[in-house]
Amino acid sequence: MFFKLENPVRQAIYAIGGPTVVSNLLGISNGAVHAWIRNRRIRDIRFARKISELSGFKLEELRPV
Repeated sequence: MFFKLENPVRQAIYAIGGPTVVSNLLGISNGAVHAWIRNRRIRDIRFARKISELSGFKLEELRPV
């Protein structure tokens, strides 16, 4: 049985417009945004806060413990 787990980081990034839009807004590489999606976590608190503000997702969802 296969099911896909939710990825709040991916959902937040696509709510803003996708990895390219986010990377341009934050002035970082597209690869860094894809790494966040792959790792399901935004390590840098500054970027996590900005993504949270822009997407409406809770900071705790983007930086799980």
